[in-house]
Amino acid sequence: MVQTEMNPSNQFSKNSTLGSGSTFKLVDYNGTCPGLFGLHFDLKGEKVNKLSASVLEELRAVLLGLQTRTDIKALVFISDKEGIFIAGADITAIMTIKEKKEGERLAREGQAILELFETLKFPTIAAIHGASMGGGTEAAMCCKYIIVSDSPGTKIGLPEVNLGILPGFGGTYRMPKRIGLQPAMDFILTGKTMNGDKAVKLGFADAVLPFQNFREKALEFGAKVIRGQFKKAPKKESAMQGLMSFALEKNPVGRTVLFSQARKMILSKTHGHYPAPLKILDVLSASAGKSKKSALLIEQKGFGELVVTDVSKRLIDLFFATEKVKKQTGVEGKKLEPKDQVKQLGVLGAGVMGGGIAQLSAAKLIPVRMKDIDHKGLALGMSSALKIFSGLVKRKSLTKKQMEQRLELISSTTEYTGFHRLDAVIEAVVEIMDVKKKVLAEVEAVSSENLIFATNTSSLSVNELAKGAKHPENVVGMHFFNPVHKMPLIEVIRGEKTNDRAVLAIFDLSKRLGKTPIVVKDGAGFLVNRLLMPYLNEAGYLMAEGAPIEELDKAVLDFGMPMGPATLLDEIGIDTGAKVAIILEKAFGERMAPCPTNDKLVKAKLYGKKTSKGFYLYDSALKKTGLNPEIYTVLGVKPVSPTKDQKQNWIPRMIYTMINEAALCLEEGIVAHPQDVDLGMIMGTGFPPFRGGLLRYADAVGVQNIVKSLEQLSKVVSPRFTPSKAILKMASENRKFYQD
Repeated sequence: MVQTEMNPSNQFSKNSTLGSGSTFKLVDYNGTCPGLFGLHFDLKGEKVNKLSASVLEELRAVLLGLQTRTDIKALVFISDKEGIFIAGADITAIMTIKEKKEGERLAREGQAILELFETLKFPTIAAIHGASMGGGTEAAMCCKYIIVSDSPGTKIGLPEVNLGILPGFGGTYRMPKRIGLQPAMDFILTGKTMNGDKAVKLGFADAVLPFQNFREKALEFGAKVIRGQFKKAPKKESAMQGLMSFALEKNPVGRTVLFSQARKMILSKTHGHYPAPLKILDVLSASAGKSKKSALLIEQKGFGELVVTDVSKRLIDLFFATEKVKKQTGVEGKKLEPKDQVKQLGVLGAGVMGGGIAQLSAAKLIPVRMKDIDHKGLALGMSSALKIFSGLVKRKSLTKKQMEQRLELISSTTEYTGFHRLDAVIEAVVEIMDVKKKVLAEVEAVSSENLIFATNTSSLSVNELAKGAKHPENVVGMHFFNPVHKMPLIEVIRGEKTNDRAVLAIFDLSKRLGKTPIVVKDGAGFLVNRLLMPYLNEAGYLMAEGAPIEELDKAVLDFGMPMGPATLLDEIGIDTGAKVAIILEKAFGERMAPCPTNDKLVKAKLYGKKTSKGFYLYDSALKKTGLNPEIYTVLGVKPVSPTKDQKQNWIPRMIYTMINEAALCLEEGIVAHPQDVDLGMIMGTGFPPFRGGLLRYADAVGVQNIVKSLEQLSKVVSPRFTPSKAILKMASENRKFYQD
């Protein structure tokens, strides 16, 4: 509870500083300016401030206690945690809600508590330095003034849509009031964040202040408010912006057009699988022009409806899974020693992939040295890095000066000069084992015996590569997914001789690069490709049977995948897919036998996007223009309109093969937990997050039902569908992948 000396009128006593064990601390800053107080938020024992039920109750007591204070002329609401304002509400509590009315009650109580800021008789100033998410942003908007720091770590948003819910503490009402309906829709519907400069430009914040000595600057701002030296500046907008605002936001007809267009855009992206964006639109539409009381009631009901959906539960599962990875080290029970952290990085191979890795390293302020056999390769790598950085500048995620500072962290060489100073090297040369072994030997000859050698390979064995190493314990896999700057997953591949130090260092490096790592035991295809190839292979068999390519792709999109299998094969490269299929067949036999049409496509040089021709055709900008008119001739089939039963079998044929293989991966220890499979498939292949991942989906369908389908398919279609002993055992014991 909040600790303070209380007087008979239940007010906080003048000049009091609350006890050090309190979540909230009221500090008298009369020495800075008479009447200036600070309300400091510091949730003890936690890395971040969050609005749990108990914290909200404490905040209610604090704000009620301040209602009758006459000595306070201005109150600065600030966090005592470095780099965080408020992370949002306690998601654990949200996860347990099972009834709509319970969700409505939670929203109603949260709204009422935060609204107490608005009823205080003196000005309140939310001082945001670091992350302000969800309920934190909603609390700030209840204050009269908002000031923000210019720190790169200051990110402000309402990301509830990513959890399958909507802002429930007044955000859908106050954000449009503060920055306008159209910009508010952009933030609430996408969960995107704004930095300090953007917050001021949009009118969300009143001032952006230097992050150095931010608290002192915030108090100075509070003093200006008391002295009447700061007045809210009217929001600046051009004549055209004003006209657009009037046309689209400030009249019913314009709002109807705005909401209609937003709905079309959402459906085109989500195919209706995610209820939250559509419900947010409904709430914003129904609230427009209504009183605060009515708007908050509408928000409560919308929150209650969403918080009980299966989609929300699955998205929250995913959130907890990614948060869990942040706390992991890659080796159970062990932590990375500071001396083993990668501080100087090398990249071998400066093509598009190498340049992308170098850019990622520099973006996170890790110096990186890029090596290639000639200056042409280095130029390509630098060009790739510059292109990504330029895109960030264009989107205003970085300033031009920040881009230049980061580019200076990338050095290049055609020799191995400087490699003796490196802590780790990421090898990104061609996927040929002999070439990789050669560069490994070269690196070991010029570097420290402690250097970690991380191979970026999608299919080659880490164990085989390590056979030729002087220090096989330092050899580890680090499988990036393309494009490097966008794909969030890294497979950290542990070979038989890889030591804990190498795994710990590369797992830590992956997280510092902003990625989600999973540790995978070395084996053909590792995890993601081993599960993905049966899916793509089965799509090939379906097309060989005459399944219309565009219909098959649409069925998979309707299931929730980001693209159909034919489109994905074009993205990967049909020739690349064919090579991986051969490797997997060699390792796993008949169940991975490649579809015979692979050879036909490769022979015809239909490689996909990289040759502008695969299953589809692509223009000079590599945008899909339509189905390749030659494709059925090359495949040697005629498309056949499927029966209803055939079409209903498409998804089980493609997806259940992956589930069958995933059961084997867990049994063999390729990964340790079902969560690793789901993170790998969601972040490495785009498996639908709203389904919670491949194995959450399997549990929803039922393992016994999946086994029955596989057994039927093995009889009717092919023995490659034969259920594995691992999944048969699960079915016989009536077990799920997740035992929660």
